[in-house]
Amino acid sequence: MGSLLSYSGLTTKVRAMESHFISDAQFHEMSSLETVADAVEFLKKQPAYAAIFSGLEDQELHRGKIEERLVLSKYQDFAKLYRFSNLSQRKFLDLYFMHYEVAILKRCLRSALDHRELDLDLSMFHDFFEKHSNLDLIKLYTSQDMTELIANLNGTPFFDLLTHIENTDSPTLFDYEMQLDLFYFKTMWKIKNKYLSKSEQAILSQCFGAKLDLLNLQWIYRSKKYYELAPADIYALLIPIYHRLKKADIIRLAEADTTEEFYSLLKNTYYGNLSISNLSEYPNLEELYTKVLDRIHKLTRQRNPYSIASLNAYLYFKEQEINKIITIIEGIRYGLEPAEIYSLAARN
Repeated sequence: MGSLLSYSGLTTKVRAMESHFISDAQFHEMSSLETVADAVEFLKKQPAYAAIFSGLEDQELHRGKIEERLVLSKYQDFAKLYRFSNLSQRKFLDLYFMHYEVAILKRCLRSALDHRELDLDLSMFHDFFEKHSNLDLIKLYTSQDMTELIANLNGTPFFDLLTHIENTDSPTLFDYEMQLDLFYFKTMWKIKNKYLSKSEQAILSQCFGAKLDLLNLQWIYRSKKYYELAPADIYALLIPIYHRLKKADIIRLAEADTTEEFYSLLKNTYYGNLSISNLSEYPNLEELYTKVLDRIHKLTRQRNPYSIASLNAYLYFKEQEINKIITIIEGIRYGLEPAEIYSLAARN
């Protein structure tokens, strides 16, 4: 009863916001549009994006400007839910927010290492981050190189981590991004048990644990197929957290001699036994990632409608929707066929 009373208002709010999600039929329609301007006009007619794209001129239809507004839409939805939440619910949202911080930092890292202008105007998100984060987006946006970027992170949880990487021998973008991911995943996995109730921990463990397992699967496969890394080197890249994919599974997959053996072993894991995984042939692991996470987020929300599952599922599917929109607009920009555009978007 306590959970029902605590979440009834918030769940109603989430359902109202979900009613503005773009339907599959609408994504089909959007994939068939001929120009980026047509796609933006389509978005202007959608309740979730009408205000965001209002006033956008034709000369501003390059990828950066469109993506800025889509990211802002995501942040605005988070802010709406945060304002509507009580103190307990905000604990989960505060934990979730690190996901946004890491995403912004990855963009800043790419810009600093390539010595090029950042592809997003972070000043658009300053007010939002100022309320939820100790990252100074204005300083990050104006950082000229990696040394200045890291210095501008002083006082944040990321400063010591990135300083340590910078002091290693010729660190690459992959090194920085991998360590950020590892830091984020390990922090979330540990802190959730400190701030969330037992039932909330169980919900988050299902969704977050599956994500960690599936990312490890992708990294093992890529390490073997594209880089031919030895098992010891593969282990160093993996997230040291095990959910449905056990440590013994990881060892067998990392030590597989061929990709054929990798897929054969995968069939005997939890994810290989799922009916949606379609492992009669070699699956696309990115599609498997999306299918499994879609299913888990839907199931946790259905089974626990008056809980953080409703918040977690909404934020997950909002991000999926934005990824699909970006994919469709880029497909239109490059003149791909509608069927191909829709197929690419469906993988997000």
